[in-house]
Amino acid sequence: MLMPPPSVRVFVASVSVDLRRSFDSLAYCTQELLRQDPLSGHLFVFRNRRGDRVKILYWDRTGYCLWYKRLEKGTFRLPSGPSEGVEITAADLVLLLEGLDLADARRQVRYQRP
Repeated sequence: MLMPPPSVRVFVASVSVDLRRSFDSLAYCTQELLRQDPLSGHLFVFRNRRGDRVKILYWDRTGYCLWYKRLEKGTFRLPSGPSEGVEITAADLVLLLEGLDLADARRQVRYQRP
């Protein structure tokens, strides 16, 4: 189970990516599709065309790490956004990886700093 701290930013690619790609190709996609720095330490989420697999790329100060998940049934419901992708919270990423659709999720009102 991947449990990033709340301070980590998570970027989701809006378009599907060929998941046969590995570290360097996904780092290139991070720069070209998401317009982000792959060495920033943030998480970058890519989904395949069928929607049953995701890869998460991140840099851990010593090298790239790749986290890969395949669903046996169903698909991942990633949020849609502009062509550059969309940013979600670390908590939303955990919900996505558990199979929940964020469009149907309701959040309780919580305190936020003004």
